[in-house]
Amino acid sequence: MTDARPRCPQAILVSCEIPWGEDKTLLEDVFRRSVRATLEHFNHLYIFGTAGEGYAVNQAQFQRIVDIFHEETRGEGIYPMVGLIGLSTPIVLEKLQYAYDRGFRRFQVSLPAWGALTDAEVMTFFRDVCGAFPTAQFLHYNLPRAGRVLEARHYRPLVDALPNLVATKNTGGGHKRAAELVSQVGELQHFLGEGNFLQGCMYGECSLLASFGSLSPQKVKAYFAAAQAQDFPLMLRLQRGFHDMLAALFTALAGEGKIDGAYDKMWVKLGGFEDMPLRLLSPYHGFSEEQFRSCKRLLRRDYAEWLAD
Repeated sequence: MTDARPRCPQAILVSCEIPWGEDKTLLEDVFRRSVRATLEHFNHLYIFGTAGEGYAVNQAQFQRIVDIFHEETRGEGIYPMVGLIGLSTPIVLEKLQYAYDRGFRRFQVSLPAWGALTDAEVMTFFRDVCGAFPTAQFLHYNLPRAGRVLEARHYRPLVDALPNLVATKNTGGGHKRAAELVSQVGELQHFLGEGNFLQGCMYGECSLLASFGSLSPQKVKAYFAAAQAQDFPLMLRLQRGFHDMLAALFTALAGEGKIDGAYDKMWVKLGGFEDMPLRLLSPYHGFSEEQFRSCKRLLRRDYAEWLAD
């Protein structure tokens, strides 16, 4: 177990989704209003993870969305982050350079996914990306889609070599990965999902990646506050509530397997921001308006106290 303090503060991190019109062009006004709605509850927010379709946008779309996001997150006490997804280091660096020049200093990177990287290639990627921008801070988005999931032991050489690698984002791996990350690589701030945040907190300080931030912000903030107070019984009750609500929603959606953004746009819309379209960029399909109405009826009937207020 390490005694090191994390390199960045504990926080709740929330994704901002991208609204597309029927012609698949950006709905700029809707996007601005959705960012503002997020800022009513949270001040650590990001664009272009999987939920934010960071894999799907072209460079022109990336740049325009980054410009708008910068305009909407320039206030004091706001900590915006830009996700960088690409199939090669040059693609990632091109996006990074643009966002850096625009004024961003916090970035989320995932490994190039065309072929799973070796240990040496993982180090090369992080050296080439993090090392090129020493005044920026980087979070590693650790997910199976990248073809390579890093465990605690894989982070040790990266932590030792890269002082501006400051955080990870991990929603999978259950109790085992959460425990190992927090206890063995304490220099990094580990952002865990609603389903494994409790487990990580039993081993030390960690942070919350809030998938339900837009749907149930008050419960998310209560979960985080319980962690800071080390109120594990309350955390357990809230974790069960998140689990049960998600299971009910999945049942209502008839077990359809869709990419992350389809679900996250649904959560945003169910949370009260009903101007958020459910459509995704090609080739992925979102949910239907009828499915939205079905989920809305379910939540109002069984989980009214969990809805955004």
